Amino acid sequence: MKAQQYRDELARGLDVTDLTSASSETPVPLRRYQSDLPPSGHPLLWVHGGAFVSGGLNQLESHAVACALAKTGRTVYTVDYRLVKMWNVLRPLRGPLPGIRFPLPLDDVLEAFTLVQAASRDGHAFLGGASAGACLSAAAALRMRDIGLEPPAGLILAYGTFHAALPPRSTELRSRTDGLRGLVQFTPGRTAKMNRNYAGTVPALQDPHAFPGGHDLHGLPATLMIDADHDTLRASGELFAEELTAADVAVNSSVIEGSWHGFLDRPRQPEFHEAIQRITVWLDAADRQI
Repeated sequence: MKAQQYRDELARGLDVTDLTSASSETPVPLRRYQSDLPPSGHPLLWVHGGAFVSGGLNQLESHAVACALAKTGRTVYTVDYRLVKMWNVLRPLRGPLPGIRFPLPLDDVLEAFTLVQAASRDGHAFLGGASAGACLSAAAALRMRDIGLEPPAGLILAYGTFHAALPPRSTELRSRTDGLRGLVQFTPGRTAKMNRNYAGTVPALQDPHAFPGGHDLHGLPATLMIDADHDTLRASGELFAEELTAADVAVNSSVIEGSWHGFLDRPRQPEFHEAIQRITVWLDAADRQI
């Protein structure tokens, strides 16, 4: 089945509408997913990953997740935030990097979320994402706290990178990742380049709105964290969950057994459906607390 045919099949039975925000000089593209079921719960803005350099509205980590959650009756939005340029893997990154860098992708996510909140019947909405999108979601919630905006009703963070430098792996995580190579393996060096490429400057790496890990997280909303089993980035997810707990944030944290980084980009796999089920259950429970 061709890629577009597969995306159309995933969206069967849904009303999928492309939108554009209009509240800034750089309009942000969004996509809204709605089913014909009775409305269920508050809306969700879902933010795709892609190491800050790739992805978009048609990416399965965006489209497939939105389709699956919208079929439960919840309105789901996705966002096409601005992407930074891919780094040169053979050259060191020096000085301020030109072009789109932090905080521009974060600005787009925050603008999109403001639109989703405004479309909600009572101003409440959830925010979540995967990988780089998880980082952007957590950072957006932190910025909203810091500038006095209404925070998300809850956060959903899937296999994200939250720290400027990859934390050391636990013994258990080493046993699940040692010997793995290729695109599924985020080494400390690769992660450092990815993060530096997004931040644009060395000082920006320490900005809590770039990488929230290691900073004051008090006041963030209840958070669902889902990590991949065979994923070195889980070191950042596990530490971030500990930091949220220490900041008195209610955290539900789990690992999808047997999964690899990016499993939400692979909707044919059982790990995808297990994660969607966990997200749905958590969202339904969180809705009852609003």
